[in-house]
Amino acid sequence: MKFGIGMFGDLSYHYETKKYQAPDLRLKEIVEEIKLADEVGIDIFAMGEHHREDYVVSAPEIMLAALSTVTKNIILSSGVNVLSSTDPVKLYQDYAMIDLLSSERAEIMAGRGSFIESFPIFGQDLNDYNELFTEKLDLLLQLKKNEPLTWEGKFRPALENQTIYPQPKREIPVWIAVGGTPQSVQRTALLGLPIMFAIIGGEVNQFLPLVEYYKELYKNAGHDINKMEIGIHSHTYVAGTGEDVISDYYPEYSRHMNKLAKERNWGGGPFTQSKFEAGMSKQGALFMGAPEAVAEKIIQSIDLFGLTRFVAHLDVGGPSHKELMRTIELYGTKVIPMVKKHFGKK
Repeated sequence: MKFGIGMFGDLSYHYETKKYQAPDLRLKEIVEEIKLADEVGIDIFAMGEHHREDYVVSAPEIMLAALSTVTKNIILSSGVNVLSSTDPVKLYQDYAMIDLLSSERAEIMAGRGSFIESFPIFGQDLNDYNELFTEKLDLLLQLKKNEPLTWEGKFRPALENQTIYPQPKREIPVWIAVGGTPQSVQRTALLGLPIMFAIIGGEVNQFLPLVEYYKELYKNAGHDINKMEIGIHSHTYVAGTGEDVISDYYPEYSRHMNKLAKERNWGGGPFTQSKFEAGMSKQGALFMGAPEAVAEKIIQSIDLFGLTRFVAHLDVGGPSHKELMRTIELYGTKVIPMVKKHFGKK
């Protein structure tokens, strides 16, 4: 079992000036935050990709390369790279370099992209949304074998007996991140790849049928059940008490969630405090509260799904650097040790 944190690089929003935080400041804050995560023994950092005004990281690989030189142990992953709108060859080269710089700590977490701003930027047609991902994932998986490759597809020029350099010393792990789409779960299971479920709303147990579907398909496809890896990635905030979470974080979180709801035409009305508190309940999908409450919910999720990873997504809505440093410290020094103690592990 490994415990991680994830970020999208959300910029804090200043209500008085109606402007977002300076991007250079946020990038430097992320470096300081992940240095702390490494120091307190957190296993994984996952960095997301976005191409929007409210996020600062458009290239996770750049952020991870910077972090590779100031951390020692933490796994450096994307969370996610939008594989559909990028070139798998260049992506793989970048992660090969990160893996070499970091002494084999790089991972790729690939996704189709729930945010679609990258598609027009890089000249991709949204009508090819699923087909792009399928083809580019195939190429990425061929590349990670580190062998001369001959390959042909529809959306990029063919490769003929090409070897990609630099070569890492190992096969770089590739995880697939999914939402609630059975098609994505099926593809991941049949390929025998590790899966990360993004659980960001509703109740945690609503994902149990999808997790069981993945396990069944994975086993029936003949993959080694002992190598199966399942993770969840959920919004997390740790404070002294649940009341502190509501007073300190609810305003930022609700502003961001209401903004996304308006952009995406989500139903259900405004994201109210009562919905926030429901998400913080034992059944809800928000892993937020005092260390004991967050640890208890992680324990329940490990038991429910048979997890091998939990990734706490920390920066939704742009909480302050001070808040994120506090959450990382409490997560690393309080929450994770409680979970490990429950399962009898140091």
